[in-house]
Amino acid sequence: MAFDEALAERIRRILQVHDGVTERKMFGGLAFMVNGNMCCGVQESEIMLRLGNEGAAAALTEPHARAMDFTGRPMKSMIYVGAAGIETEDTLRGWIMRAHAFAEDLPAK
Repeated sequence: MAFDEALAERIRRILQVHDGVTERKMFGGLAFMVNGNMCCGVQESEIMLRLGNEGAAAALTEPHARAMDFTGRPMKSMIYVGAAGIETEDTLRGWIMRAHAFAEDLPAK
């Protein structure tokens, strides 16, 4: 599975001001890690976000968000946001910063 490199670059620009951010190929796409914990990523033209159980449940009520079901079963702490939900830099930044805040609060690996 390929990922949208232009979208990955948009995410890099958002996260570049934060310490502890690395990249890793994961889930058939590209994942961004914060202090060793998965934060967000790109699969094809969608983003995947780790928001925790409560954050993901709340996000699923928003347009263009859906459960991450990569394994065939929904992952309670993660969601996808489709391309239509991240067209502007402000909307993309809002989603990425939610995931960053969650990952930053986890113990470093």
